[in-house]
Amino acid sequence: MTLLKNQNILITGGASGIGRASAMTIAKDGAHVIIADLSPGTEVVEAIRSAGGSAECHELDVTCEGDVRTLVRDVVTRRGALNGAFNNAGIEGPTAKIVDLSFEDWERVIRINLTGVFTCMKCEIEQMSEQDNGGSIVSTASIAGLVGLAGAPAYNAAKHGVIGLTKTCALEYASKNIRVNAVCPGFIDTPMLDRVTSASAQIRDRLIGAIPQRRVAQPEEIADVVAWLLSARSSYMNGAALPVDGGWVAQ
Repeated sequence: MTLLKNQNILITGGASGIGRASAMTIAKDGAHVIIADLSPGTEVVEAIRSAGGSAECHELDVTCEGDVRTLVRDVVTRRGALNGAFNNAGIEGPTAKIVDLSFEDWERVIRINLTGVFTCMKCEIEQMSEQDNGGSIVSTASIAGLVGLAGAPAYNAAKHGVIGLTKTCALEYASKNIRVNAVCPGFIDTPMLDRVTSASAQIRDRLIGAIPQRRVAQPEEIADVVAWLLSARSSYMNGAALPVDGGWVAQ
């Protein structure tokens, strides 16, 4: 299938985890993928090109509005349009209750996970508003944006904020043919999960035991949903925060 044929799709945090899997899937679906990350994305670009796809990579700090705007303009100058974006860059932050969380850690998580999405979405929407065909934006929220998770106050606040921002922008720009949705992953087999559960195997086993499907997801399972949300197959989806979590928030 080529759900995204000839589309130009920007992916932040595309060098690893869900971002990497999404870049591979979206390129396979026919898009030209622009990977933007603080980490080198050359390995992903090479893998995409080896599989016959089209991709490029750029170093980007999502909290720097000037850098984000410059990249968007560069893509449009070279490629003609920005058809879609997956705002995925993020960090987990420390595991700590609020009284033990430093202001510095709070500000860092909010700056990257929420302000970074705001910055990217602002620049993306500015461009898409000028295009006759609008565009589609997906941002990574989390099940932690739908419910509370003890020990992650900054992460929870940021991901709830991403969902609120998604709904607001969907309402503001629906008339411009711009769709804005969020994907809310549960527990995914990524380096981030490894870091969170590194303290003991018991933590990971207990976590998996709380998932109705009794397993963590592979990044590609999230990537398939992201690709669908970016494509015209989801043309009536707007302002949604879609859990992809093996049934976790249904409990």
